[in-house]
Amino acid sequence: MKVMIALDESKGSFYALNWVLSNVLKPVISTETNDNEERENLVYLVHVNLPFQTYVYPAGPVVYTTTSVLESGKHAQEQISAGIFARAMKSCKDMKIKAEALTMRGEPKEVLCQVAEQKQVDLLVVGSRGLGVLKRAFLGSVSDYCMHHAHCPVLIVKPPKELNNNEEVPQKTA
Repeated sequence: MKVMIALDESKGSFYALNWVLSNVLKPVISTETNDNEERENLVYLVHVNLPFQTYVYPAGPVVYTTTSVLESGKHAQEQISAGIFARAMKSCKDMKIKAEALTMRGEPKEVLCQVAEQKQVDLLVVGSRGLGVLKRAFLGSVSDYCMHHAHCPVLIVKPPKELNNNEEVPQKTA
């Protein structure tokens, strides 16, 4: 089974990762394997960075950013991605599930659907931020977009209310 999990810095995305590892992949491994063969599962951990704007609109003419500002921003994004992947890969390793980390650049909702199709995944997993109707209408919803545009089943994992109240992400049990 190939599963793609969308990750960002949010607690909700790590809750989704741990939920899938514990409730979807771990049961598949334990029920479908015997002593002589192990069913191969692969998790694609995907983090999408937004593209950089090379210009800003102050209260006057257009100002273009310098190369050093762009490089600094890219470096910061790489560090954030590395931190996300280190944490996620540890969770996968603890559960003995093979994982591959992919950092992409673009509009997250579109990139997730494209990568899911390219990798021919069996399941796309996204967390839910719990936006209300108005915020979702103005900001857009990655999970809503993926649900309607992905060419594979989409699992939206909604975190419990306690998680939204600054509690730590529950850790999985091996």
